[in-house]
Amino acid sequence: MDIKTTDKTYVVGTYNRYGVAIVSGSGSRCVDDSGKEYIDLGSGIGVNSLGYCDSGWIGAVTAQLNALQHASNLYYTQPCAALAKTLCQRSGYLKAMFGNSGAEANEAAIKTARKYSFDKYGRGRDVIVTLRNSFHGRTMATLTATGQDVFHNYFFPFNDGFKYADKNIDEIAAIDGVCAVMVEFVQGEGGVIPTDKEFIAQLKQLCDERDILLIADEVQTGIGRTGKLLASEHYGILPDITTLAKGLGAGLPIGAMLVGEKCADTLTFGTHGTTFGGNPVVCAGALEVLGRLDDAALKEVERKGKYIVSKLQGCSGVDGVDGLGMMLGIRLKNKAASDVLKDCIQEGVLVLTAKDKIRLLPPLTISDKDLQEGIDRLISAIAK
Repeated sequence: MDIKTTDKTYVVGTYNRYGVAIVSGSGSRCVDDSGKEYIDLGSGIGVNSLGYCDSGWIGAVTAQLNALQHASNLYYTQPCAALAKTLCQRSGYLKAMFGNSGAEANEAAIKTARKYSFDKYGRGRDVIVTLRNSFHGRTMATLTATGQDVFHNYFFPFNDGFKYADKNIDEIAAIDGVCAVMVEFVQGEGGVIPTDKEFIAQLKQLCDERDILLIADEVQTGIGRTGKLLASEHYGILPDITTLAKGLGAGLPIGAMLVGEKCADTLTFGTHGTTFGGNPVVCAGALEVLGRLDDAALKEVERKGKYIVSKLQGCSGVDGVDGLGMMLGIRLKNKAASDVLKDCIQEGVLVLTAKDKIRLLPPLTISDKDLQEGIDRLISAIAK
């Protein structure tokens, strides 16, 4: 059997795959099982932040594999400690905790918020408020936290303790028993919709006044994706908790929760844990990612994002472009996003969708040549 037939026979059918079997890659280009080459403007949904098979990342991961591939969290390892230190020093947070995915990072944030409130105020102050149209993961808690009705089916009963609100400060202020509000600065799965700066400022003030924790889900926006290390920098705030994943691992699974002063000591021995979180190989790769994302690299992300927007705005079939940095959503005039995606595959460029938009999450290191060629192919697909 070929790859696709084997997959359809033996893999649980939770994905509507696009008909491309990727077998190798280098930089921003990958090759399928027929030998066709593609420019990838989706980077594994923002995971391959350094592109495919980056030599520096491979060197860091391989060196760690040859030294120590895993140790229980009952023991210390240098890569885990070094990654926590680097993240905290770069972000302004005090402590980090690692898991294996964005959903796990958000689970840790939910537990941290509820324990913080329990320790200080006792039971009955445990509501997590999330925004309508948000997406926070696919575990039972993070699926419930996701503010989209389409995800709230089949798996009843969903978890208690979650409320949804529009981006309206009065609506949030009227909810009782709140311990935390969780937000995305750009709602990725919800359609690549940036959150208004004035609303975030009002929300931060409300949370500070009421000792409500502000949690930033930066699973998709974090680690340079928007042209800043954290998207919160665009908003001039430091949330109480920030969650990360995707681009931090550059291809290996990782999630991270960063906590500030309020929550630095909230989780204690026995209150949370993970078998693979902080794995030394994954952490070594993440350290390479952070080492590459200096100020110059972040400015390049911002520049490339502006280039994409300038190329697409005014193109036939494009109604507009939303987003920050290299996290962009293309509003279409005449074609469905699903149809454009299929035409992109024919043109040799891989993109994503988000609701009714084409979503772009190129490798942060994509060359100008590949970016120009990839966008040209995308424009051709939209015009078909």
